[in-house]
Amino acid sequence: MPRVPVFNSPLLLGFDHFERILDRVSKASAEGYPPYNIEQVGENALRITLAVAGFSMDDLSVYVEDNQLVVRGVSGDDDSGRVFIHRGIASRQFQRSFVLAEGIEITGATLDNGLLNIDLERQIPEPKVRTIKIENGSPTDGTTAGKSKTIDVEAEQ
Repeated sequence: MPRVPVFNSPLLLGFDHFERILDRVSKASAEGYPPYNIEQVGENALRITLAVAGFSMDDLSVYVEDNQLVVRGVSGDDDSGRVFIHRGIASRQFQRSFVLAEGIEITGATLDNGLLNIDLERQIPEPKVRTIKIENGSPTDGTTAGKSKTIDVEAEQ
C-alpha cells in the first residue's frame, strides 16, 4: 500500500523532513533490547535510563548523528571455555536510537550499577525579531525600480 505524504500541504513549507523523522521513529520503535525509561527530571530536562547489565564503560558508546541519539553496546565478554546450563542474561550487541527534537542537547551520561543514564536538556531559544526589506520591482522584467520600504516582522513563539 503506498504511503500518503502527511506534510504535503503548500502551507507547511519546510516541514517535509518531519516525514523522514517519523519513518526513523517507526523503525526505532521495533527494537526491544535493552529496556529503557524516559523520565522528566526538570522543567526542561529529561533522562533516558537504559538497563545495560554486564556492559562496562568501554563496551558502550553514546553519540548524536543527524538529530538522532544512538547508544551502542558491544559486549567484551569472552565466553569461550564456559559451559552454560541455562543462559538467561543477554550479552548480545545492541544499538538503540532515539530521534531528538530541534533544541535538545545531551548534557551528560553516567553508568551506575548496570544503568546507563543519559541527561538531555531542551534549550529554549530567545525569540528573534527580523526586519524584512520590501523592494518595489517590475513584474515583467524582474528589475527593481529603486523604491523600497522596510517593515518589522516579529517571530512569535
